[in-house]
Amino acid sequence: MRRSVKTLLLLAVLVVVGACLLRLGHDYFMRTAYPLGYREIVEEEAQTQGVDPALVYAVMKAESNFDPNATSHAGARGLMQITPDTFDWLQTKLREGVPYTADDLYTPRVNIRYGCKFLQILQDKYSEQTTALSAYNAGIGTVNNWLSNPDVSQDGVELDRIPYPETERYVNAVLQNYHKYRELYEFDEIGGTFHG
Repeated sequence: MRRSVKTLLLLAVLVVVGACLLRLGHDYFMRTAYPLGYREIVEEEAQTQGVDPALVYAVMKAESNFDPNATSHAGARGLMQITPDTFDWLQTKLREGVPYTADDLYTPRVNIRYGCKFLQILQDKYSEQTTALSAYNAGIGTVNNWLSNPDVSQDGVELDRIPYPETERYVNAVLQNYHKYRELYEFDEIGGTFHG
């Protein structure tokens, strides 16, 4: 009888230890799949612009998978995939007094700074996250046209559907990434730092 109780206790301990190791392995794998690349820059720029760092990571993962040299078929560049035209426009908003060129979009600090600024502008313009992310991908003019179309937006604020399949896939990917980042890491309030 004693031997069977000891065996059961040993099995229970092994099950608990195994479950803990499995959880640690899962967390390690997920954090590897959803890294905090360029952490220092993201923290600083997200806080400066008042955007959620988890959203910055979600966009970077969807846009470039953290490749600072990424270039899209549309000519978007760097970590947060900003087009040269959008970059020129954003420079009029930040007014740093530094004449950057499109090649500077391959510099992580510059790309993340202007990507955060773009997210901040879009969040201020559109109250709904899906609409702001759609504008990040498809452009402000396109999204404004969608919002004025009652077949796409009944209230002119939220999109009832996203007409471009590519933009819909993009928004879904960013939102999925965003929820994973929020689940895996303990972020403070929007624009704040994170722990873990």
